[in-house]
Amino acid sequence: MAKSKEGMCEILCVNTKAVKEISARMASEDAISVMAETFALLGDPTRLRVVQALSHGELCVCDLAAMLGVGRTAVSNHLRLLRGMRLVSYRREGKLAYYSLADEHIATLLNKCLEHVEER
Repeated sequence: MAKSKEGMCEILCVNTKAVKEISARMASEDAISVMAETFALLGDPTRLRVVQALSHGELCVCDLAAMLGVGRTAVSNHLRLLRGMRLVSYRREGKLAYYSLADEHIATLLNKCLEHVEER
């Protein structure tokens, strides 16, 4: 006799009504792809720390480098990637580049994730 695998259905039983209703509410394949890229980008601990720092306020590259204990070039490279996904934005003030989160959605995403992690 075959041993059933934990967490799997033991018989095939598709609830077509639920599948149809939920499928209609799912995000588009393009949106899912961009979401996956966003989560992959935030999967790097340094980039995640950059985003978390910026969730508390605007900082320049030098501030972020000092705070995170990494070089300005490394921070700039991480910020370039984050800018490419529209997670952060920047403004120049003289010779300084100040960064902030692109919008409140990023802070909300981060806060919800932190709440989930701290529930343990």
